[in-house]
Amino acid sequence: MDKLAKQLRDDAHRIECSVSDELEDRVRASLEGIEPEPAQRPRRESKSFSFWWASSLTGVAAAIAMIAFINLQTPGPGPVATDSNLQPLVIPTVRWHTETAVLTSPLEQEFEDLQADLKKAEEAVKQDIDRLF
Repeated sequence: MDKLAKQLRDDAHRIECSVSDELEDRVRASLEGIEPEPAQRPRRESKSFSFWWASSLTGVAAAIAMIAFINLQTPGPGPVATDSNLQPLVIPTVRWHTETAVLTSPLEQEFEDLQADLKKAEEAVKQDIDRLF
């Protein structure tokens, strides 16, 4: 991690940029023109009892309607599975091959290499999924 921090610092020191006087003046004016807002107490709006009652009834009615809809859509009991119909559940295992990252080139090149590795991994996963189904 120390090498990464050093590389980041070195890369940051190599960045060359210049700020125009106009931009610097605008930033300074923006920063100096900021004043903290006075603290205000949070206002608590009181809801009426009828609002609470109406929302409760609406929730209950929605729940009853959803239960009725699901019960009407559910078919009757289906065929019972026998031992000959059962297939074993296969759970694929993942073999993780992890390695410690070693930075050997500038961060931009490392970033491009990581993107390429992710693209290869994505293609491999898509191929595995296609093979399974």
